[in-house]
Amino acid sequence: MLIDTHCHIHETEYPLDVSEVLRHAQDAGVAKMICVGTSEQSSLEATQFAEMHDHIYASIGVHPHEAKDGYGKLAEMNSTKVIAVGEIGLDYFYTHSSRDVQIAALKDQIELAIDRDLPIIFHVRDAFDDFWPIYDSYSSKIRGVLHSFTDSRDNMTAAVARGLYIGVNGISTFTKDKKQQEMFAAIPTGHLLLETDAPFLTPTPLRGTVNEPAFVRYVAEHHAKIRGLSLEEIATQTSTNAHALFAL
Repeated sequence: MLIDTHCHIHETEYPLDVSEVLRHAQDAGVAKMICVGTSEQSSLEATQFAEMHDHIYASIGVHPHEAKDGYGKLAEMNSTKVIAVGEIGLDYFYTHSSRDVQIAALKDQIELAIDRDLPIIFHVRDAFDDFWPIYDSYSSKIRGVLHSFTDSRDNMTAAVARGLYIGVNGISTFTKDKKQQEMFAAIPTGHLLLETDAPFLTPTPLRGTVNEPAFVRYVAEHHAKIRGLSLEEIATQTSTNAHALFAL
């Protein structure tokens, strides 16, 4: 069994036929998936989509890019299919929302997760100097995953030391950066989560096509290979991790 812990197939802009995408996922052994919100509207769509499918769950949150547009309506989303808050965080690579607005949104949404006792899906890009002090101020009350992690081995180690999981996707299969490759190989399997971020970041060997949850199998195969494990071993461990964090 494989679990895609991060996808966006629920969004109206998703370009593929979703019924076919779900069939492909089933055929590939992807038993569960988490549809992740990036805005108030996207979070509502994720919740409604999850309610239509027993094996799909939702995470509600406003991405740092969208933080300027508000996140107050998240508190009204109370479905039993909501199993996380996210994706939330800081993104200083782009500044679609100002840093001050991003920080305020991150703190407020962390507090929403604490109030609901939900894990958090974090998006952090070029912003760990500000992220770690914020995280540490709440660390005794929260748990979560660093989604689409591509940063340094030092920050990966710092995350694992804090009990965070590391989400890996297609980037790990096609990066040419040797330090990134070494970092990906060093992630402890007990802290590893698999994701697609569909429709983005399609893994090798399907670069150039629209990503979908079925393709998480290629991510799993890659991480099994670089660790000298079987696909079954990596699938079992990462699924165990997903169940532990998200209580699926």
